[in-house]
Formats: sequence, C-alpha cells, structure tokens
Amino acid sequence: MDKTILIVDDEKDMSAMLKRYFELNGYLVQTAENGLQAIEKAGKQPDLILLDINMPDLDGLAVCRRIRDFVSCPILFLTARVEDRDKLIGFAAGGDDYIVKPFSIDELGARVDAHLRREERRQTKQVRTKFDGDFVIDYTAKEVYFKGELIPLLPREFEIVELLSSYPGQLFSKERIFEHIWDIDSDADVGVIMEHVSKIRAKFANAGTKPYIQTVWGSGYKWVK
Repeated sequence: MDKTILIVDDEKDMSAMLKRYFELNGYLVQTAENGLQAIEKAGKQPDLILLDINMPDLDGLAVCRRIRDFVSCPILFLTARVEDRDKLIGFAAGGDDYIVKPFSIDELGARVDAHLRREERRQTKQVRTKFDGDFVIDYTAKEVYFKGELIPLLPREFEIVELLSSYPGQLFSKERIFEHIWDIDSDADVGVIMEHVSKIRAKFANAGTKPYIQTVWGSGYKWVK
C-alpha cells in the first residue's frame, strides 16, 4: 500500500517542489498552505507529515501541539531556525525530526524513508506486558495504563518508555537513548531526553503510579525492575 505524506508549507514553490519529488518516488501526497488546513488534513491520518514552522497566523509548532492528540505518525519540521533552543522546543512539541532549510532534497527523502521504515518495524510488535499488576504497557497500541486509566503519552515519550521497559535494570545514557529513538543523525541537543523524561515522570505521578524511570546521575536512566 502506498504511503501518504502531508506537506504543510505556505511557500507554494517549496510545496510544489516537494510534492513532485515525493510523487516521483512513489508516495501519495497531500498539501496544506496554512495551519488550519494542516489540522483538517491531518485528521485523514497520513503516514508522515512535513511541517513548516514559519507560517503566518498558526505556526508549525502550534499545529504540532494540536494534532498530537489524534496523530501518531512521524512529524518532520522544516524550518530556517537553527538555534538549539528552537530544536528543543520543536521536539518537545511532538516533532520527530528537524530539517533545516536550505536542505538536500535527497537527504530529506532518505530521512522520510528511514522514519517510515521505523514505523513499520514498530507496527510488527504484538506484545502486551504488565508491570505490578495495575501498570500495563501495550506495545502494539503504543499506550500505557494504570488501574485501567490511560496515561496520555506523546509518541516520543512512549518510545522512551518502550525502550527502557524492554530492558529493565539496564542503564542507558542520554546519548544512547537519543540515537535509538531518533535513529538518524541530528544536531539537536540530548537535553531533549531530559525534558521528555521529566514529562513522563510528571504524567506517571499524576496518574498515581511510581516513577519507574530511575536517574543514574552522570550516567543516564534505567527502568526499575
């Protein structure tokens, strides 16, 4: 089945160029010129979204935050912003990769392919594991429950939980977690891992379950057995 990419960019020339490229490479392509169109078309559940950050009225970061409640596919930001803080904000908003303009179209294509392959690998997992009886991780649905109540994790938050819980007691450095989760070379600071872990812990605490993720100072994180 052909994969569908949603391209969101207010620059019509850029959008048209990307559309041609990905259609020539066998993808189905939808486009949106602004944030509101993007939110509407994201409801059709594309397989991947290329999302420009610098758009008028509703920028890409705001769009990403809104659609993450109902969209789990990879979201790749396209932007001219290059500051590390901007990248951290983008990842925290729910983005999966950060492509800085101007970029190589072939590199972008390779990143899109890599993200889609990773999604296919995840979807082949058919495992449901319980911890402490009341705490449940559903690896197939990418959901975490405590006492039957869903703990609302963003996709990257779930992936950190998935990685650490799959190897309880094993220590993972922030660099190793970052490389495993993003799986692609990136200029983003590994500080994004600390931010994600902090949010996971806050959500676990709000649900009433124990933290599970233990910090080993100066070394990284591990899942408590």
